[in-house]
Amino acid sequence: MEHPENNSQYKGLVVNSGIEQPSIVNPYLKQMHRKRRQMLSVQEFVDGILAGNVTVLSQAVTLVESVRPEHQAMAQEVIERCLPYSGNSVRIGISGVPGAGKSTSIDVFGLHVLERTGGKLAVLAIDPSSEKTKGSILGDKTRMERLSVHPDVFVRPSPSAGSLGGVARKTRETIILCEAAGFDTIFVETVGVGQSETAVHSMVDFFLLIQLAGTGDELQGIKRGIMEMADGIIINKADGNNIDKAKLAATQFRNALHLFPASESGWTPQVLTYSGFYNIGVKEVWDMVYKYIDFVKANGYFDYRRNEQSKYWMYETINEHLRDSFYNNPRISGMLEQKERQVLGGLETSFAAAKDLLDTYWREIGK
Repeated sequence: MEHPENNSQYKGLVVNSGIEQPSIVNPYLKQMHRKRRQMLSVQEFVDGILAGNVTVLSQAVTLVESVRPEHQAMAQEVIERCLPYSGNSVRIGISGVPGAGKSTSIDVFGLHVLERTGGKLAVLAIDPSSEKTKGSILGDKTRMERLSVHPDVFVRPSPSAGSLGGVARKTRETIILCEAAGFDTIFVETVGVGQSETAVHSMVDFFLLIQLAGTGDELQGIKRGIMEMADGIIINKADGNNIDKAKLAATQFRNALHLFPASESGWTPQVLTYSGFYNIGVKEVWDMVYKYIDFVKANGYFDYRRNEQSKYWMYETINEHLRDSFYNNPRISGMLEQKERQVLGGLETSFAAAKDLLDTYWREIGK
């Protein structure tokens, strides 16, 4: 368009016509369109994992976590092939009350372990899933600033998806894949203290419990079952004005531990204080961990516990498959809503409805 400012009467004033505006549609869109990434074969997964390829390892973990039947079958084959190369790591479970500083502590602990022993570290961080939306933030990497960018560290946040004790359903299998990929230290961080944290204890060699001092409920904020499972208890944030409170809390926990029966391993759990933020007392914490590992390897409990864990997960897998088979049965799916209405309407007891459903299920699979 012609600008009136370019008229001769406006000397010294010139308005350029500008440039032609490009189309809002990218002309290279078709060229930029990438083909959908093809799924790797079982052999490619296994070769990539054994070579320590973190990208392939991540894809394999995603495959393991998938609920699609075809993915599950493929994942199990990958796990079976990786199994002979697993078992050569030290597995550490880390739990504690919300806000105890688990992720921050793991950041410090991980760097200490790498400096002390070398090797590679995998962090399997379990994030709580929303009961309403089933979604997870998966933000643990943001609190592990140094580990998340370390070349010898694999950080994998996974949604708990409502599974027992906040432990992702497939964490056990993920551990096997990480070990096959050459990770010799594995941290399993849980969402917090709950009555079903047995699931964490049943997949690790050392169960570390992080506590806080000065909250007013040092012994009320944790259940006896977790205390009995802990191989070591550490009081975080023992710095500044909180040092005396941390020492007092440590004394209270030591006194409480004396009331429990002796552990099966013969180890007496220790209670230590440290500061993850200021990196105080971290060496002492890991001296305790390695002392325990040497102790249980010497008396044979290390191998015994691993065998017991394998047996535990065999039964857990059986229970899981039976449950899935029951709820995915078409006949049962059709009956569930009707039985619900009868129970809610007082026409049938819960136990009678459950028995009827189970009897129907057994007849269906017996055909």
